[in-house]
Amino acid sequence: MALESILSQWPPKLSDIQINELTLLATSYAFANGLLYLPPAERQPSIPESAIHAPLALFPSPFPRNLFEQAKRLQHIYNVLYARIAQDEEFLDRIMGTENGVGKVDEFIGQLWTGWKQLRDEGLVQVVHTFRCSAWRAQCVRSATPRVQITRKVRLGSVLPFILQALLITLESSYGIHAIRQTFDELSKSATVDPTTRVLRISCSPDIHPEGFVEISTVYFRAGYAPTEYLTPQHYQTRFLLERSKAINCPSIALQLAGGKKIQQVLTQPGVLESFLSDGQRWGTGVYDAQALDELRSSFMGMWSLDVGADLLTPDHDALTSGKEGFGVSKARELAHSLVLKPQREGGGNNVYKESIPPFLDSLPPEERQAWIAMELIVPPNGTGNYLVRAGGASQTPFRVDVVSELGIFGWALFGDKDGGVREKEAGWLVRTKGKDSDEGGVATGFSVLDSVLLVDE
Repeated sequence: MALESILSQWPPKLSDIQINELTLLATSYAFANGLLYLPPAERQPSIPESAIHAPLALFPSPFPRNLFEQAKRLQHIYNVLYARIAQDEEFLDRIMGTENGVGKVDEFIGQLWTGWKQLRDEGLVQVVHTFRCSAWRAQCVRSATPRVQITRKVRLGSVLPFILQALLITLESSYGIHAIRQTFDELSKSATVDPTTRVLRISCSPDIHPEGFVEISTVYFRAGYAPTEYLTPQHYQTRFLLERSKAINCPSIALQLAGGKKIQQVLTQPGVLESFLSDGQRWGTGVYDAQALDELRSSFMGMWSLDVGADLLTPDHDALTSGKEGFGVSKARELAHSLVLKPQREGGGNNVYKESIPPFLDSLPPEERQAWIAMELIVPPNGTGNYLVRAGGASQTPFRVDVVSELGIFGWALFGDKDGGVREKEAGWLVRTKGKDSDEGGVATGFSVLDSVLLVDE
């Protein structure tokens, strides 16, 4: 059946009895499989006392099979691309540093880059291990080390302890990997790095381990992606301490900087993708042809930095020094109804959309334009609906609404050895769905719901 026909008839029409029965089945499945939240509260208890199911869609969302397969295929090249960006110190210094890059005008990025630069000056280089994932699904690589400890930097008061705990149990039972969850505050007291061996140790009660400490092989960050998660200067120092160790940091600071929105914008410029993916002299046999790069570029949306001139490439220094409105800002103002403005942040709630753009530009200091990019909005197909179910409110009755869905592909990469190779793999997918009138996204932030796909041949 053609996609247009599916969309016009989706979701299927149901009676109230059918909707109620399907809701019971879906929410029961969520409870039985750990898709759970802590109920909303000003302060979460130290030991969970109750749970609510995650927000979800009753029906899978129609999705073109060819685009689904293309997204999975592109994940491999994205893995390699970002692994190489994270290892290009000169590129990251130029784009994200405090001298001429984003870190000059974005205090948070500047703090991270400055700490990373100091570590490099001391001769400390991370061997980077990254697996892209969400709180809902993760892939981990088993280490050859017989006894492995992983510490997870977690958000204080996280509403997702059940999903995290399910992952920790899987690591322990299936791979023999023990994990410890600690916040920056806790790590500031418990973490030490041997100055000679760079071994990372976490102190603990002898009741937990007879030696009074455990050695850590991997640090996986569930927090640390926004300035609001570094509440004191000591939190930054704790992050740098972890980076100083020989434990694999996921992500390393270099990889976190590589994931910045400014990097995405620079990758759209002529020749940049080629330098990371097609330069045989630089990368040896691990290069991609023009067809592969064209397919990768087809997944990009148009974007530019707010500080650029008419070529959409170089900064408009005259406008910046005079305080006048440059070409990048004028273009964003003109096309505001079809744009989103993005800072160097992760998670929902940071972007500026459509009609909110002009007044935001009026208030944005000229020196901060460099830290923001304008991106064309993705225009979703019309006519797709679904029933969305949320918990924690006055009613759990599903509500039908026109929706837009976002497909995310997971992948992991292990890199940093002297040979320059990248071991990587595509590792699953996630669909998040939200009401079409909602600009922001994200399940944990409350904008979207968990969904699945109904693959359709066009």
